[in-house]
Amino acid sequence: MKLQLLRNATQILTVNDKNILIDPMLGPKGAYDTIIMTDNGLRNPLVDLPVDPQDMIRQIDAVLLTHLHNDHWDPVARELLPKHIPLFCQTGDEDKVREAGFTNVTPIRQSATWQGLTIYRTSGQHGTGEIGTLMGKVSGYVINDLYLAGDTIWCEEVKTAIDSYQPKHIVLNGGAAQFVKGDPIVMSIADIKKVRDYAPDAQLIIVHLEAVNHSREGRQQIKAAFPDQNVRVPDDGELFYI
Repeated sequence: MKLQLLRNATQILTVNDKNILIDPMLGPKGAYDTIIMTDNGLRNPLVDLPVDPQDMIRQIDAVLLTHLHNDHWDPVARELLPKHIPLFCQTGDEDKVREAGFTNVTPIRQSATWQGLTIYRTSGQHGTGEIGTLMGKVSGYVINDLYLAGDTIWCEEVKTAIDSYQPKHIVLNGGAAQFVKGDPIVMSIADIKKVRDYAPDAQLIIVHLEAVNHSREGRQQIKAAFPDQNVRVPDDGELFYI
């Protein structure tokens, strides 16, 4: 398998000679308003996409969505992606995806098989308390020995996924994104350390960094926290084998 981080949680996973686009946020730098309940006024995304989205889309065979927040499924993605492309999402999101004109939508409750490849859905918690409830349902996915945790903090659902699938590679959405009140809504360095302790033999790949205005922890901080601990922090555009 190959994995390329484009920006934020937008990635291309190549497996069985098929390219799966994950959580596409394809708008140009500064296309969207600052996220509500934040205090810096910066427009999103904070950085440019490292590829031409229309050229990239021509190479894509399917799309996989963890949830429908704007930084994972934005208006430009909805406009540019072919409406007939195979698209997989969590149950409950399929109606909104179809309302956007997509005709080949498969909601995943537990698992789905496509082109000989089985995709298993996992659960998570997109924050704690009232904020976590407001953020809504989120999912992760396991494909072969890769676990894409999605927008989640460290929680029992993540433990269950690791216990159930024993992944060799775990993609974590880091950055400790946070509003002006409440706890982080994705993995902080403290949460990443808990995953590292719970799955010491797995390679951790940290994405979802330096692209949205409520993120609090950047690449250099995360790299400094995990020297020589099989924790990879790819740059935007970086492609590597897993």
